[in-house]
Amino acid sequence: MAWIEHDHPDTGALVAHVADALEHACRDAIRMRSAAWLALAGGRTPLPVYARLAAAHFDGSITAIPTDERCVAHDDPACNLRALREAFASNTGIVANGLTVADGDEAASLAQALALLALNAQPFDFVLLGMGADGHFASLFPGAANLAEGLATESGIDALATLPDPLPPEAPFARISLTLPRLLHAKQIHLVVTGADKRAVLRHAQAHSDSAFPVAALLHAPGHHVHIHWSP
Repeated sequence: MAWIEHDHPDTGALVAHVADALEHACRDAIRMRSAAWLALAGGRTPLPVYARLAAAHFDGSITAIPTDERCVAHDDPACNLRALREAFASNTGIVANGLTVADGDEAASLAQALALLALNAQPFDFVLLGMGADGHFASLFPGAANLAEGLATESGIDALATLPDPLPPEAPFARISLTLPRLLHAKQIHLVVTGADKRAVLRHAQAHSDSAFPVAALLHAPGHHVHIHWSP
């Protein structure tokens, strides 16, 4: 595994760089096959990236799914799909599809996610990931009972239902997450990290392939490159 590091002076510069990369990836995909296929992180930091994509004009369609989703109703403020749809609302050419069913039922949501990914088995044109202070990405959390299953690059499993342990108090929900092998099935992978504390976690994961931080499995997966974007 290798990574390409992009250090930015501030969050605004990070957003501009990532937004440009995302737009170019979409234009390349549309030029080749009239459509782009994306897996996008939730959270606040990427929202300005999505706003810039929504403001652009494309001569083709773009379909995006969350990299992970909380098992909540689609109108819940904690729902990543809701945030994506709001970000793309001004552009009818960008469609956000969900990993979960409308009421957030865990078992039904996992079935839907697996069916959606089976129907769209092509590589993602662009994957955008964030990283938590505990080294998690998507919803692959340290301490989760099935973390090893989610990180197993030879598993062939596209998505799984998982429960962080301990549960984050700000979002105490079960999750549906894309697995590491499905996220690696992509033309481009970009990881956004902000702040000195998270950079220390990142540096540990880069230095130790056997790190307990899940992001180490992403960074050291053989045969792939990750673009790492950091800002203070």
